[in-house]
Amino acid sequence: MAGRIKEEDIALVRERARIDDVVGSYVTLKNAGGGSLKGLCPFHDEKSPSFNVTPARGFFYCFGCQEGGDVIDFIQKIDQISFHEAVETLAARVGIQLRYDESGAPIPKSQSNQRPRLVEAHRVAAQYYAEQLFESAEANMGRQFLDQRGFDRDAALGFGVGFAPRGGEVLTSHLRGRGFTTAELVASGLAAEGQRGLYDRFRGRLMWPIRDASGDVIGFGARRLFDDDRIEAKYLNTPETPIYKKSKVLYGVDLARREIAKGRQAVVVEGYTDVMACHLAGVQTAVATCGTAFGDDHARVLRQLLLDHDQFRGEVIFTFDGDEAGQRAALKAFQGDQAFASQTYVAVEPDGLDPCDLRLQKGDAAVRELIGRRVPLYRFVLGNVLSRYDLDRADTRIDALRDAARLVISIRDRSKVDAFTRELAGQLGLEVDQVRTEVHRAAARQGSAGGSGNHSGPGGGPAGRGPTGNGPGNGSGHGAGAADAPQQPAPRADLPSPRDQRFVIEWDVLKIAMQHPALLGPAFDELDDQDFTHPWLAAVRTAVSKVGGPASAAPGEAWVVAVRDAMGNDPAVAVVSALAVDSFRLGRDPDEQYARALVARLQELTCLRRIADLKSKLQRTNPIDKADDYNRMFGELIALERYRTELRDQAISGAI
Repeated sequence: MAGRIKEEDIALVRERARIDDVVGSYVTLKNAGGGSLKGLCPFHDEKSPSFNVTPARGFFYCFGCQEGGDVIDFIQKIDQISFHEAVETLAARVGIQLRYDESGAPIPKSQSNQRPRLVEAHRVAAQYYAEQLFESAEANMGRQFLDQRGFDRDAALGFGVGFAPRGGEVLTSHLRGRGFTTAELVASGLAAEGQRGLYDRFRGRLMWPIRDASGDVIGFGARRLFDDDRIEAKYLNTPETPIYKKSKVLYGVDLARREIAKGRQAVVVEGYTDVMACHLAGVQTAVATCGTAFGDDHARVLRQLLLDHDQFRGEVIFTFDGDEAGQRAALKAFQGDQAFASQTYVAVEPDGLDPCDLRLQKGDAAVRELIGRRVPLYRFVLGNVLSRYDLDRADTRIDALRDAARLVISIRDRSKVDAFTRELAGQLGLEVDQVRTEVHRAAARQGSAGGSGNHSGPGGGPAGRGPTGNGPGNGSGHGAGAADAPQQPAPRADLPSPRDQRFVIEWDVLKIAMQHPALLGPAFDELDDQDFTHPWLAAVRTAVSKVGGPASAAPGEAWVVAVRDAMGNDPAVAVVSALAVDSFRLGRDPDEQYARALVARLQELTCLRRIADLKSKLQRTNPIDKADDYNRMFGELIALERYRTELRDQAISGAI
């Protein structure tokens, strides 16, 4: 059992762990003005960025799926861990030694955070393997392997390549000596349990450390070197662990992510040595999957790094072998192309060389030229489809047209279908109208078959099926993710929208209370729940008052955290994050005059509702039978109208 983390240490973690740095490890963020950043949400698929981060207040919020919170919440949600674990993870990241209050309620062991210890175990293992590569005599095979592929000592050191000794318990003993327990070694995937106890998972292999986007080592890729290796697989990867999920990991992403974001380009290659070759040759946007197919989660990672959406498109370039397997992989990539809004390309070396062999045989410039010669994926696949037919014969030209027409109608950008139709007509030597008619027929057949998700792609395969390309060592190319378009999550019906005109003034007042509380001061204390017609907004107002009101607000994110914590488990707490990051319609930060005028406008709206209610009562009251009640209400109405005029003048003074 571990005690509760001291509150002052939690506050220090929030202060030191900058939310833009942490979120930026997962998502490419762009300046959205007003001190805010924006990117594609990592919690749901979207075509246009609605994920907002405000570093000054330390909060994030997605207006698409309504996920929000501070930096601790982000780590909780992205890594699917507990609050306790998230604090420990961030503390380890920013170098804070946490203190625990043993007098408080203990944290069950099952909730104890494994990540910092597992990451540390991998860091120690990576360092150990790297030392062995150049210090151990039995690592000579590994050094020869690298040398034969054009990688010198500096290259190996730069990528952290190492060697796992052939002894069965060498790394295990080393890690035990550093204080790691059996449970931690097994959970990390670095060791496994056999009948005779613990043994090293990787033995006698060349080792590539696999890092996440933040640079932490979370796993390894291991290549077979010795013929007597009991495991015949050429490549062996870390199994699924609490910190390593192969479907979400891209080798080289730690080195490539900034260049991907800057250059709006990602190059997907097949293996670890291909990534090394590309980076050393100057193609610093190269990544690879780790022993698995390129799938939906990989596509999502790239889209977030590319800030890929309909209005701003990047490039995803797949490298395929020129053989039949590479052509099949390209077709599968095309069928999965709907996972990207980006322009998808393919780069194929005519001689069938992968980037590593190409660099070795023809030099760095040849690798850069390979990527530079990229062609649109659809064009490569179209050429592949037409190559199956004898275009000198009239009957097979028609067969080729029918097959290729299915490819044309599956193109993502509908505005380009006509241009592709003309291109297809040129390649087949047919009239454009004839080809256009066949394309229309293919579209009609697709529609009758149940829509885009149920038609067959060119070559007879189902176009909606996911990829089956392979990762390092498996000998095939890559797919490109599922073809089904991502669905926008339905907003929660009870969550108020900042764009709903019924609540816009209420929203803006609370937004100032969250972001610039000093501008409101005591004026906010004049408001009550009757001024907020949406119950969730009223709940936020109550929480603000509960913690002393804006006049007592602490600086920075501590104020927003205090308001959020005051709401406890109230579902309305989701609104706090949105209020903390939403930008102002002014195009600038508000001033005190604007804030006071906004409060006046809110009070005026409340006054108008009371006037409407009073007028309704007066209409229903007989002025003769109930003269006293009528006269009293009439006097209240006059007073309210006068008060409303005063509020209106105050609101006008601030241009509200």
